Formats: sequence, structure tokens, C-alpha cells
Amino acid sequence: MTDVDLTGRRVLVTGGASGIGAACAGKFAAAGATVVVADLDAAAAAKVAESVGGVAVEVDLADPGFDAERLGRDADIVVNNAGIQHVAPVEEFPEEKFRLILALMLEAPFRLARAALPHMYDQGWGRIVNISSVHGLRASAYKSAYVAAKHGLEGLSKTIALEGGPRGVTSNTICPAYVRTPLVEKQITDQAQLHGIPESEVVEKIMLTEPSVKRLLEPAEVADVAVWLCSPGMSFANGSSFVLDGGWTAR
Repeated sequence: MTDVDLTGRRVLVTGGASGIGAACAGKFAAAGATVVVADLDAAAAAKVAESVGGVAVEVDLADPGFDAERLGRDADIVVNNAGIQHVAPVEEFPEEKFRLILALMLEAPFRLARAALPHMYDQGWGRIVNISSVHGLRASAYKSAYVAAKHGLEGLSKTIALEGGPRGVTSNTICPAYVRTPLVEKQITDQAQLHGIPESEVVEKIMLTEPSVKRLLEPAEVADVAVWLCSPGMSFANGSSFVLDGGWTAR
């Protein structure tokens, strides 16, 4: 999306070392922004940051002690993307894994927004872009923590939108179906075991069942929407969920 000029803007991308986050880092850098690539994987984050002329920060966003103020206070744009997945029935879902997923995917976005908003309010401009999921709008079996976190992120985003709108700050979510990322690839073995099918059949029989467009989404497609939401022409988009699900939620 080369027609968006974000020169002078500082963008924080969490989970920026791979997948959607890495794609966002590249797209925002191409639009002229300075990108902070935040990730638990320091080496991978450094590689992405080097490729886009940005800055890498090693951080465990699930750690209640991480310095959200230092990470978020100077951000003009925050892209909350970091996430993990665990697949299991509710009665077998580990409590510690449930807490971890909510800490990473709901509490951390809240803490980073809380840190960034004073700067955004002072300058009268800011953008919160939350990478949600079709699972922020629809549930799937065996993903209780992920679905709960993404539903919570939808609510958090809307609340920030109501508070921030009058002060020049917008907050929106992007809700993709399955994206071709390491996070999705890691689910294949677990999904095969849960559904009693070969791993080779998981994408077709599980991941592509609901969308009418029968392919995985590419990370760059999600990143394009993230940049678009920060363009002047999208300044009235606020509190919305932008769905990239190939028709899943049209059912």
C-alpha cells in the first residue's frame, strides 16, 4: 500500500518477528514509518528489524513485569499482534495455559494501549490496530482460551474507540480467518489428533471448511489492511471489526 505516507510516525508491532507481525513491519516501513519490532524471539526480531531499518526489542508480553510504559509510551501506532494457540477440550485445557494466553493476547494489548494513549492524546492523533481473528466473532471447539481472548480484544478495542475518538485516536480490529503463519502450522498436529484425521487433511477438512474462498490468507494481505487503517482516508473508521474471512461469518 505505497500511497500511505506515515513518515515520522513510530509504530510498535508486537509479535513482529514472524508471520503477520513481520509482514506488518515491512508494510509500515515501506510507508515511511519507524518500526519497533517487539518479540520474545530476540534473534528473529533483530533480523526483521534490520530488514526494515527498524528497532528490535526482546520482550515477554505474558510476563506481568514487562515494562509496558517503556515499550508503548512513544508509539504513534500500536499493532497488537502477538499471540499463541493451544488446542484442547475445555475439561482438559491446562489452567496455566489459559492464563498465559489471556495475559499475552488481552492483558498485554490493554497495558500497551494504556501506555501509548497519553502520547497519542497529547498530539491529537493515534491508531490502535488490534489483530483479532474470525474467532473474535465466532467460536470454534477446542480453542477456549484463544476464543475468549479474541472476544475480549474486540470489546477492549471498542472501548478504546469510544474514549479515543473525540481525541483523534481510533481503535479497530482486523479479523482474519486462517493465515499462512507458523502459528497456524503448529496447530496441524493437534488438530489431526483431535479430529482423528491425517495431518495432510487438516487444512482442507478443518481450516477451510467455513470460508467460501478455499485458501489460506497470506500475512501481507492482513498487513495491507493494518496500514490502510492508519491512512487519512480511514480516519472515520473507529470501533470496527474488519473481517478477512473468505465468507466465514456470512453464514
